[in-house]
Amino acid sequence: MTQEHDETADDAVVPSDAQQLEVIGVREGAFGVRGSGDTSGFGGLTSAIVLPPASTAPYGGWFDEVAEHLEAGVSGAIEKVVVDRGEITFHVTREHLVEAVRHLRDDPTLRFELCSSLSGVHYPGETGRELHVAIHLLSMSFRRRIRVEVSVPDADPHLPSITPVYPTADWHERETYDMFGIVFDGHPGLTRILMPDDWPGHPQRKDYPLGGIPVEYKGATIPAPDERRRYS
Repeated sequence: MTQEHDETADDAVVPSDAQQLEVIGVREGAFGVRGSGDTSGFGGLTSAIVLPPASTAPYGGWFDEVAEHLEAGVSGAIEKVVVDRGEITFHVTREHLVEAVRHLRDDPTLRFELCSSLSGVHYPGETGRELHVAIHLLSMSFRRRIRVEVSVPDADPHLPSITPVYPTADWHERETYDMFGIVFDGHPGLTRILMPDDWPGHPQRKDYPLGGIPVEYKGATIPAPDERRRYS
């Protein structure tokens, strides 16, 4: 039997430098499961969900060159820059997304020719910015990698498609739509790619039911978490 209780960020285990971080929620257990039988053995674990803070220039090395050329080429596109664990992320506004990635591709001093991946993230505790899209770009000319991130509210989950700039984003956007419900306006064929067309909901959102979903082939079912075998 599980015991439900309310936690705040003050009660959770927060990193020592959390005053510089953005605390957006609290995770209970290994997977953030509430009241449904966490069988991971970490049911008593409580930890804060934090995002790295915005960085200030100079960022170091070629990071500054990319930031300066992007800001000069698309004024107002950058919301913040985050340098964390040796990687740089440019948070851009959705209104400037297509213009920003096109500039990153076409500027001869940048030349990020390849979009290697595009994926979604759901932060239900980040009010007004619940849905994020992370885009990974590669410059084969200069052997550099960056991340472009953009967020939208759950109430208006629309982003412009970047497939006109990077055709490789086609199936990535379809999967992000399928799993998270983010709508990419202007996509040439935005349909589900993993789930059946009539599947209800978006399975990788954190508010999606965990388990207990009937499987429609061979009569199999997935038991709900509180009905699964325990190992403790």
